[in-house]
Amino acid sequence: MKAPEPIVLVVDDDDSLCRGVERLLRSVALNVETFASAQEFMRRPPPEGPACLVLDMRMPGMSGLELQQELVAAGLGLPVIFLTGHGTVPMSVRALKAGAIDFLQKPVEDQLLLDVIHQALERDRQARVQEAEHMRLRRQADTLTSRERDVFGLVVTGLANKEIAAVLGTSEKTVKIHRGRVMQKMQASSLAHLVRMADQLGPLTSKPT
Repeated sequence: MKAPEPIVLVVDDDDSLCRGVERLLRSVALNVETFASAQEFMRRPPPEGPACLVLDMRMPGMSGLELQQELVAAGLGLPVIFLTGHGTVPMSVRALKAGAIDFLQKPVEDQLLLDVIHQALERDRQARVQEAEHMRLRRQADTLTSRERDVFGLVVTGLANKEIAAVLGTSEKTVKIHRGRVMQKMQASSLAHLVRMADQLGPLTSKPT
């Protein structure tokens, strides 16, 4: 199945600006959708592929900052680029602290806007790749039994099989079997690979066997 193409979502109540940004983005073969208000944008389903949000700061109804806060609260980590003709230093600080990519003053140079948009799309693409990898590792970890999880947690600390056996009150042979199953289920090519997986997953809670 073909991967979803990147898209730029523009939210601004200035119709002429929306048309101008849309023409600019389409001229470099970028997909774009425009929205006249934050409320209109919120009715759109979350994008399936890499995306970024070009957002006006001041709009009727919900402001750009309020929309950014709504997205953060909902766990939708879309990269945000603010465009404003009425920006202040406190506004820009708030926006950037909340995770905005950039805070640009209107009118903005075409090339600067394109550069920032490409940066934002690449950041979202990388975030989606990392999230997909984390979900894959989580699914693999969910196949581990409770004892295999225990062994996993001890193996990545650098303990030898004999030391793990002493901690768990079992035999070294049994630990070796569990260790092999952990490596197989996690599709780990080496101990170093398994350690990197553990870093990505964080602590594994025990579950019934």
